[in-house]
Amino acid sequence: MILEHADIRTDPARTAEFEEAILRGASSVIAQARGFKGFKVNRSIESPGRYILMIYWDTLEDHTVGFRQSPAFAEWRSIVGPFFLQPPVVEHLELVGMS
Repeated sequence: MILEHADIRTDPARTAEFEEAILRGASSVIAQARGFKGFKVNRSIESPGRYILMIYWDTLEDHTVGFRQSPAFAEWRSIVGPFFLQPPVVEHLELVGMS
């Protein structure tokens, strides 16, 4: 399983609007993608307007090819993109261990 980690910066004055949009978009658009396994969204306590979006995929290609190169990606960006102060920083991670 692959973890997509997106560091998102938004206008703190639009917190409620952004949170509604990201939850709606992830639940209705990303959740339909092949290889999607689940997501989490966390809000920073110390940095207002900062969010970490974590999406779990079966494979890297499910995200980078299957989702990112589909019309669903444009739909997703139309929902959340207007809130971004800068492009999100996105990384992909593999699980090494857990307890």
